[in-house]
Amino acid sequence: MMPEKVAIFVDVQNVYYTCRQALGGNFDYNAFWARVADGREVVAAFAYAIDRGDEKQRQFQNILRAIGFEVKLKPFIQRADGSAKGDWDVGITIDMLESAAVADTLVLVSGDGDFAILADKLRLHYGKRVEVYGAPALTARALMDAASDFIAIDHGLLLP
Repeated sequence: MMPEKVAIFVDVQNVYYTCRQALGGNFDYNAFWARVADGREVVAAFAYAIDRGDEKQRQFQNILRAIGFEVKLKPFIQRADGSAKGDWDVGITIDMLESAAVADTLVLVSGDGDFAILADKLRLHYGKRVEVYGAPALTARALMDAASDFIAIDHGLLLP
């Protein structure tokens, strides 16, 4: 029997802030990869981040690449009013829809409720499994409900 094919999509900013705020720690990408890839074939893995151009961030991005992620970067945009823009929702959506052609299961790490429509589409129209990893307190109910499985990020997925 062929191993299940899985594609991974990590909203880096979302998981960073939700883990810090809700769980008081940092997401462990190695532990996550080990859990998701166990007994399955990873056919695509993307980490979506904002490029602020600092050295510590570059080192982190290199760690993600070493694990197996393709790191996709968008420039950090500071608006005149002081707010910032750096949203990967459309890019993640396109990549997930394209990956549905090669993956049985799509794994999204984000609590953003905007992805609920996408999860529904992938399940109902493409017949795919959608696993969502998120911090329960900061994950939209609509996204939890739209997923085939919602997996709570717990201390086993945080750096010690």
